[in-house]
Amino acid sequence: MFINSKISNPIAIDCTLREISSRARLPLVITGLFLTVQAQAFLPTPLSIVTTGELAPSSQTAVANAKAPIASAFSQNNSSGDKSVSDNSVNNNSVNNNKNNDAILVQNAEAKQLLTIWRQQVQADNLAQHITWRRLLYFLDDKKSLFAKGESKSLVDNKDFFLSTNGQQESDAELDAMLVALAKEVTMPAANKSSNNKTQTVFDNSILCRFPARVQWLTEQLPIDNSRLQAKCPALDNWMATLAPEQLSVMFAQEYLDNPLSAFAHTLLRIDSKISAADPSQIHHAYALNDTVDGDPDDSFVSYAIKSMTGRYNNKIEIDPYPKKLAKYLQDDERDAWTYQLALTPAEVQQVMSHVWETKELSLPYYFTTDNCASEILRLIDVVRPKKHLLSQLPYAVVPSDVVQLLADEKLLANTRYTPADNTVRQAQLNAAKQSRKQLAYRSTGQDTFNDIKSAQINLASSISADGQSLLPITIAVADNNPLDRQSLQNGHIGVGQRGDNRYIDVGLRAGYHDSLDRPTGFPQFFNLEGLAATLRLYDTDDNNNTQQPRSVVLQNFTLIRGRSFNPVNSAKKGKTWGVSIEATRVNDGSQQDGTDHLVGSMTYETGKSWAFGTPRAQTGEMPPQLCYALATGATQAGRGINKGVRVGAGVNAGCRYQINNQLRAQAELQLPYWYHGGSDEPDVRGHYWQPVTTLGLQYDIDKKQALRLNASYDWQDRVDANDDIQLSYRHYF
Repeated sequence: MFINSKISNPIAIDCTLREISSRARLPLVITGLFLTVQAQAFLPTPLSIVTTGELAPSSQTAVANAKAPIASAFSQNNSSGDKSVSDNSVNNNSVNNNKNNDAILVQNAEAKQLLTIWRQQVQADNLAQHITWRRLLYFLDDKKSLFAKGESKSLVDNKDFFLSTNGQQESDAELDAMLVALAKEVTMPAANKSSNNKTQTVFDNSILCRFPARVQWLTEQLPIDNSRLQAKCPALDNWMATLAPEQLSVMFAQEYLDNPLSAFAHTLLRIDSKISAADPSQIHHAYALNDTVDGDPDDSFVSYAIKSMTGRYNNKIEIDPYPKKLAKYLQDDERDAWTYQLALTPAEVQQVMSHVWETKELSLPYYFTTDNCASEILRLIDVVRPKKHLLSQLPYAVVPSDVVQLLADEKLLANTRYTPADNTVRQAQLNAAKQSRKQLAYRSTGQDTFNDIKSAQINLASSISADGQSLLPITIAVADNNPLDRQSLQNGHIGVGQRGDNRYIDVGLRAGYHDSLDRPTGFPQFFNLEGLAATLRLYDTDDNNNTQQPRSVVLQNFTLIRGRSFNPVNSAKKGKTWGVSIEATRVNDGSQQDGTDHLVGSMTYETGKSWAFGTPRAQTGEMPPQLCYALATGATQAGRGINKGVRVGAGVNAGCRYQINNQLRAQAELQLPYWYHGGSDEPDVRGHYWQPVTTLGLQYDIDKKQALRLNASYDWQDRVDANDDIQLSYRHYF
């Protein structure tokens, strides 16, 4: 491997130079000093290569005085521009470079010749602006984003990541600094490339050790002799030997609503050695590379969420044994996992991991929607497959399932493996026991046995072996939740309907994610999470003077977030059933006679129980396909049209969802809230009242991207004028 360099011991060099200089004749010394000055003006020593803590006091002074010429040399493309060396710098560096004069002359002449050749090719091929070089430096030119990712500078604000003082702003300055440093490495006398304990830290700070991916790319583009790049990099070599990267895969852990930060699923990279690549069940020979938020666990959930969304936290690269990471998802969260091998060559795998070494300690702002676990995977692949432009294909929101789908579309996935969560394994056993009792037509299996099977404390069934070292053979059929099979998360709809005597057209858009009537394939069962959805309603009326009629165009609804987590009590799933919504919606509060509808802000929380029923798919760990639920609710609504501006409510929401067949689903619900406004002196105004509402939904899937939906509702409040609403809509998923 090219990362085998040595760097000279500055203390040893200093001692050697003094001995030589004491024996040399005066003319030779004068000539040597003159040549040293010229060489230093052309070929300065990058400060970042040397660990000043290892230097003797006199050497530390030399390094400090060399800062100005280093910055100058790194920003120039030829030796003629590097004449800003100070007298102090020259004098101090003369001591360190006062070696055999003939050797210095040959060395610097060779370095100058190499730099001339390399710079000419860099200019001819415009390598400083090459997309791979800029991506290695975190210049993400093709990343469109709401957070100014198109800026023409590196995202990294860390001077240790650059050799040039202008490296963050100028990729050409950083490239030239790399060439200068490489010329020094290539032409350094072999006698100075010794390896001993005193210089181990210096070795690890060599550019060959610090930036192996950059060096590898440059050796592929320029005529650089790899055999002369022979440094010893203990830290890098040990890291690579521990991981032994042979193959990379994307692991997808499905959505998990009981932890809001995992509600949109999660992806990480599985790093396989030769052993785990040959036998994927040998997970103790694999590692997990996880990009996550480096948040403050003491922050409140609201504060944590806001900081994660706005980049006020940094990211954190975690590399852990794969069994430890996988167990968290399969056993703690009980989330099925899908693993997709990446179609990368061994050389590309090595280059990705070399780049990870360069960047793993960086602190970059973490944005929950744009710079997250999924975007980092695309960024790494973009480094070795520059023509793919993967990251730019998901410009505003990077969702894990979209990333997996994009990789499949780009033919970057080699094979797929399914790993069921612990609750899925227990559910398969529960399904088999219930089916057995049904076939035998008598109660040979009691309820206590069923309770034992679905209990996570009693039944330790898992996909991971008891010692946590390997995956057990899968004995159940694959679940219908492969994210590659799901419909697109965004959808738009247009519908026609009638509310009371008023006809209307609805036009709506939803940024994500999935509601209970959407096509279920590819999602966790009963998954229900919507975000950033808006609907405009256009009424067929010109009589805007009639206060009982709505305006011709109104915002019918804007949903910030709405979701429900269903964990049926008669299934093997852990957790409670609950729901939450934050939205602006139109209501008629029913407090006043002949009132009209108006837009209000609404917040609702629900908690209760749910039950699954029906016959699950044979040999799977899926729950029965039908669902009923009963939820206690609390809600607050505020708006100008509401009596006294605000009302609070409590009640019950009960309903059932029925999967008629693979293309047709129905859901019915009764909402029974009791609203309170406060007392009123006006005889015609109610301060509190019941307002029951029944709803019915029916969806038929035309195909994966199209569906028809029927919605109907009836408001049982006697003071609501237009209390019935029915609509037929066409929905397109994209």
